[in-house]
Amino acid sequence: MAYYALIMAGGTGTRLWPVSRRDRPKQSLKLIGDRTMFEHAVDRIAPLFQPEQIFVVAGSEHVPDLARQAPELPAENFIVEPVGRGTAPAIGLGAIHLHKQDPDAVMAVLTADHFIADVGRFRRVLSAAEQVAEEGRLVTLGIEPSSPSTGYGYIQQGETLDQVNGFDVFDVERFTEKPDQEAAHRMVESGEYTWNSGMFIWQVERIMDEFEAQMPEFYVKLAEVEASLGTKGYNPTLDRVWPEVTKESIDYGVMEDANQVAVIPVDIGWSDVGSWGSLAQLLRGVENPDNYGNVVVGEHQGIDTKESLSFGGKRLIATIGLQDMIVVDAGDAILVCPMEREQEVRDMVQRLEREDLRDYL
Repeated sequence: MAYYALIMAGGTGTRLWPVSRRDRPKQSLKLIGDRTMFEHAVDRIAPLFQPEQIFVVAGSEHVPDLARQAPELPAENFIVEPVGRGTAPAIGLGAIHLHKQDPDAVMAVLTADHFIADVGRFRRVLSAAEQVAEEGRLVTLGIEPSSPSTGYGYIQQGETLDQVNGFDVFDVERFTEKPDQEAAHRMVESGEYTWNSGMFIWQVERIMDEFEAQMPEFYVKLAEVEASLGTKGYNPTLDRVWPEVTKESIDYGVMEDANQVAVIPVDIGWSDVGSWGSLAQLLRGVENPDNYGNVVVGEHQGIDTKESLSFGGKRLIATIGLQDMIVVDAGDAILVCPMEREQEVRDMVQRLEREDLRDYL
């Protein structure tokens, strides 16, 4: 069985506003080092997959920019999703392209906007997961939790199934959505749970069977699109059918009720870089904080400023008397907020939408 990668590159990263925008989403930003998040995603799997084995699914407005970032990937491997419909439809769209090219394919569903520090271990666990998937299981990578976070879904491990290339493989007992703090503490202390990374490995035929069984209405639409692949009718069919597809995540749509699901717990220095706070925490391990615990990207001068994030571009950011604050300068918009209220950045984006301030979205 040949092994392929499908990188999901949709989404806008609203919690990283004002740097992340609709026309410049998180995956196209240089948040860590001098490479974009998407470039990091391609780089770390390149030794495992030839360029023709790497596929990308993204919105039409983002594909040209992504293609420029990874010119080594064939143009036809960029799969355009007319409108975003969640992870389940995006994966389904990628699956039919792979199914047509290689019905016996194993596919790794990966992300374009996450950070992984231990790239070597990540590649090794992808190789191990391929072997488990070849046995007919749906495989997910579980991240060993570093804290009782309420920002992630959790996966409960069941019985031990195997050990492959030094990685323990467990049956999945259940998926749990983002818990409250008390439940998160219990889960982490039990040692039976991992964070849901949103990365999956399975046979293409196997996931197609799950779509048919668990999302039958979507499967009918997906089959209609697949039948048009390779013909002049593909784009018209996709444009007609896709807006009718119901939004759904792969967790709700398939994984929670699927059989033969396996999880491989792994510590790979993973972060979803989902907010300014998580980026600040990540950068503390990559960039040296100053003597006052401040993480600085760009130019910053501070007086009595501690444990804060200063993220800028061409302009100097000057702060006085700040503690645990986020200051972000995107050129045309500035964000200032306490670190503890970082999740409300999404609320600000929604407010800008209501106020029809499109130039800032």
